Amino acid sequence: MESGKRFGRRQRRVRPEAEPAAPSSPPPPAPPAQEAGPPRRRGDWLRLYGWLAAIMAAVLVGGYILFAAGPPTEAELRDQARLTGKKKLLVGVKDDTPGIALRDRTGAFSGFDIDIAYMIAGELGFRPDQVEFLSIETEDRARRQATDADGNFVTVDLVVATFSITAKRLQDSSVGLSSPYLFTEQSVVTRADHARVTSLGQLAGEKVCTLGTSTSEGPLAESGARVTAENKISACFEGLEAHLYDAVSTDAAIMAGFVAKSGGKLRHHDIGLETTEMWAVNTGTNTALRTLVELALYRSYADPQNRMWEEAYDRHIRPMLAANPGVNVAQSTQPCLKAPQVRRWPWERALSADGC
Repeated sequence: MESGKRFGRRQRRVRPEAEPAAPSSPPPPAPPAQEAGPPRRRGDWLRLYGWLAAIMAAVLVGGYILFAAGPPTEAELRDQARLTGKKKLLVGVKDDTPGIALRDRTGAFSGFDIDIAYMIAGELGFRPDQVEFLSIETEDRARRQATDADGNFVTVDLVVATFSITAKRLQDSSVGLSSPYLFTEQSVVTRADHARVTSLGQLAGEKVCTLGTSTSEGPLAESGARVTAENKISACFEGLEAHLYDAVSTDAAIMAGFVAKSGGKLRHHDIGLETTEMWAVNTGTNTALRTLVELALYRSYADPQNRMWEEAYDRHIRPMLAANPGVNVAQSTQPCLKAPQVRRWPWERALSADGC
């Protein structure tokens, strides 16, 4: 039957066609990829740190080598000079020279040289009560042989006793002279009634007293004077007042105090010599101690706040000038000197530049 066939067929369902999707805008282009190096590995960092450590080590080692190869430090110089642990500093000084080094009835010393010795001792690490002054005569200054209270000879550490620098003394291997700490000159002192003296030649035939082994003895002998050499300058002035001598001749700074104390009985003469007397400290064969003395003198010279030298001059020498008119008793400024060779770390107090 047609109807059965029609009903017996399974009818196919027709799906409607899907509507086409609306076209979408293209996505924005991606940023260009940057070229990147390979990732740093842990080994690379270790190598970098290793290079930095090697550079730092080289700098430190190089700095140490330069430091170690230089001159000794101040601490090393103290050890070499045998100052470490030392309780007393023995200093040989004159004891009969007013204004320079004079011992009073109590045994106390005073004067310009005494103040200079205290200044140096302080830089060496000694308090004033750790400084012992011993009397020394002119001929014993090179040997550093002073005498104690019992008259025994004692080898002192320093000699600060109007000791002038000469070529002969510089050639003596047993003498170790510092740079000068005072400039003065040779002059002549007579009694007030003596005629004016302007040159050593005017003393020809006259009896003149000076210090034995001093720098004044040679020029006096060459002038034709009848020279007597005493061990102590005070003996010369005692003889002058007693008319045993006609004149006394030595460094002006040594004699100025006697003239000032004479109350007008003595007359000081400038004799026009060009030679400058340069007083220095003798440390003998102790070269490390000499360098430390140089350092003390240099600090006094280079540090404008250090007025110890100027105060010593104003206290002891300047008051003598009025009684010694027309005579250049002593230069009123400390002689310049070069900085000694002492090794220092960069952070330590630097020394000033040389001023001479």
